[in-house]
Amino acid sequence: MDMTREELAKLSKEELLDVIVTLLQKNAELEARVKELEARVAMNSQNSSKPPSSDGYRKPPNQRKPSGKSPGGQHGHKGHGPKLPHEPDVFEIHKPEECENCPNASECDKRQKVSETRYEIDIPTTPIVTEHQKMSVKCPLSKTVFTGRFPSHIGGRLQYGANLKALAVSLVTACTVSISRAQALLGDLFDISIGVGTISSMVSGCAAKVKSVVIDIKNEVSRSSVIHVDETGTRVDGKLVWVHVSSTGGLTYIDVCEKRGKEGIDAVGVLSDYSGTAVHDCWASYFKYDKVRHGLCNAHLLRELRAVLENTGQLWAWRLMDFLLALKRRKEEFVSRGLSCAPPEDLRVFLSDYDAIVSEALCLNPVVDPVSVGKGRGRRARGRVGALVDRLVLRGSEFLLFFWDFVVPFDNNQAERDVRMFKVKQKVSGCFRSMAGGRAFSAIMSFVGTVRKCGLSAFRAIRDVLLGKAFSLTSNVTE
Repeated sequence: MDMTREELAKLSKEELLDVIVTLLQKNAELEARVKELEARVAMNSQNSSKPPSSDGYRKPPNQRKPSGKSPGGQHGHKGHGPKLPHEPDVFEIHKPEECENCPNASECDKRQKVSETRYEIDIPTTPIVTEHQKMSVKCPLSKTVFTGRFPSHIGGRLQYGANLKALAVSLVTACTVSISRAQALLGDLFDISIGVGTISSMVSGCAAKVKSVVIDIKNEVSRSSVIHVDETGTRVDGKLVWVHVSSTGGLTYIDVCEKRGKEGIDAVGVLSDYSGTAVHDCWASYFKYDKVRHGLCNAHLLRELRAVLENTGQLWAWRLMDFLLALKRRKEEFVSRGLSCAPPEDLRVFLSDYDAIVSEALCLNPVVDPVSVGKGRGRRARGRVGALVDRLVLRGSEFLLFFWDFVVPFDNNQAERDVRMFKVKQKVSGCFRSMAGGRAFSAIMSFVGTVRKCGLSAFRAIRDVLLGKAFSLTSNVTE
């Protein structure tokens, strides 16, 4: 509203009041917008879902409380130093320099003893080249020429062995090294000229070999009583696609899909007929599955509450943070005593405390009555804080499910850890060239994630698969 002093002086009292009310409304809207923008600027990895890499050089405040203990290992702590992989292959004896030219050296050799032992662990960097010779011979009796056969994996004039293939695949997938850097590393280490196309073929070939294992992993995840689900974006051929993860403490299943919402989740095919408990970050699409019992991630909630406290100073957020952490400690105490759920009296007390805190939050952030918006009617935007309060009111039982059922975890960190390697891969190597490449990576990472949860070596497991050895879920996976 742009009016001069003279124009305002000509207005009636009622018209001036209308002008003042309009200006007050605009001022309130601008103040709310400024607060929202300030809160957005103040977002970091400690009070939102932004990754730590987005913090830049500005270090977020440390929220940890001092324990009073000195840094490093504590008194009585059992050390875990490096261990020998096996018995020594080579022995080197170091005699005193003073004995080198002594005429009695041979006599002293009989009396010498080991005063100290030290070990050096190294690896060979010289490639082993095996020449396969197919022999033929003419039988003197039948006059027939008999010819030997090459092993099944020797298909051409030159090929690479399982160890080299497993190393190349492990670098590109489990270690998230780009194909070009893997090519350079293999060339520097072993003086082997290997093309990027060959490495890409090794990755796709390994993905084909683990396909049956990945299907078994998916089926086992679908049968688990509690699973973690999450999604994140990645780029394929410059386009945004979605990575969906479904996992447990012993299994990892990852797939890539062009769609994000329910259509994408259905395409992945884990939640479609799932009837157990799914722990997630409160994404709306997950609630479209009615047969699923939902447990919400309290790590996400704690970050949001920290943002409310830092940006608005509303103390209910601090009280709810303290409440959730106390509830987590209480659950750990009950679990140590062998309980599978909280006693009813504890449930009543804690639920009452939760309702009191949320009621205070609702009083400070009330739902605004519907107002005119253009030609229609609707509700004022709630903003981040109001939306969080609405979630706490609507989804309180899902946030507290970890305390009602001790099988349900406090957070969804398992799924976030399982899907994080896709973000690392994107940051290190850029986008995937094709959906086939993205799906090959997701298949191998499903296999690698599961293998690592079994306490096995990812490199050795990949090498065994390339050698045709089967990986058994039943004998390795323990929930």
